[in-house]
Amino acid sequence: MKSKKFRELLEKYLEIKGLDIIVVLNDGTEVELYKNRQIIDDMIITIDNCENSQKIPIAQIKSVDMFAA
Repeated sequence: MKSKKFRELLEKYLEIKGLDIIVVLNDGTEVELYKNRQIIDDMIITIDNCENSQKIPIAQIKSVDMFAA
């Protein structure tokens, strides 16, 4: 279970559309988040321009890398 502080910080970063965000999951998989992203319940939901979506459980996130676009 991720801490409340981690979630709050993650929510702030997700709101910054100029940031490219890559999450690293517990299994080592890296997932780049689309610009249209938000947290719903305990999942990060991202949607690209073609309406494809990704759902990533916050509990599976090991680390987050961010880059200014």
